[in-house]
Amino acid sequence: MFNNIPPLTRGLIIINVIVFIVVTLLNNNQVNAYLAAFYPFSPFFHSWQIITHMFMHGSFMHILFNMLTLFSFGPILEQSLGDKKFLILYFLSGLGAFFLFNLWNFVEVEQIKGSLESFGFDINSYLAGESVQFRGNPEAVLVQQGLIENLKDIISVPMVGASGAIFGVIAAFATLYPEAKIGIMFIPVPVKVKYVLPVVIVVSIALGVTGNVGGIAHLAHVGGAIVGFILALIWKRHLYRFK
Repeated sequence: MFNNIPPLTRGLIIINVIVFIVVTLLNNNQVNAYLAAFYPFSPFFHSWQIITHMFMHGSFMHILFNMLTLFSFGPILEQSLGDKKFLILYFLSGLGAFFLFNLWNFVEVEQIKGSLESFGFDINSYLAGESVQFRGNPEAVLVQQGLIENLKDIISVPMVGASGAIFGVIAAFATLYPEAKIGIMFIPVPVKVKYVLPVVIVVSIALGVTGNVGGIAHLAHVGGAIVGFILALIWKRHLYRFK
């Protein structure tokens, strides 16, 4: 059955699985740091990470969900869009996920900087690696320490996974084939995809702006979905659609 999958979808699944197995076997933090995507203004960021992070996954369940979803929706889109457009969809959705996630990170970093500077904390010296002192009463010091921890998380915790690209694929599918029905866990009857996607996006936005719950970059999902939706709208008029 796997051999019947169109070549690009099959190839993407194979590459993701191979990278996951190799990285897991190596169990090397340096390899993870080089391939995962860090905040662009982080000292750990490298330009190639905007691509390589799409082939990194944090756990078996993470890659299993992404690859099963790609297996479900990828073949139809690859056949209807063609090889070139499907590849553009996949990678531009992944880039859109990276961009939106880090745009939000940038907003948060600027807010943190502003808050720290209001306490008289020398944020520029801190970012330059110099030793700095917290200022104010014990309560103010605790607030500053919390802000610094949030800043460290943004700078030092990388983004991994094909989820942004996968959400772009799902959004494109929902745009091109809105009447198609899919099975949803815990829901006994199939649901039209045009109803599922808006709910997923709204929930992802809500979770993203309130914090990456469970270590999941929810706004990255939204970024990928936005790109997939826009591309599908552009290409939709030229395609034969399922009724």
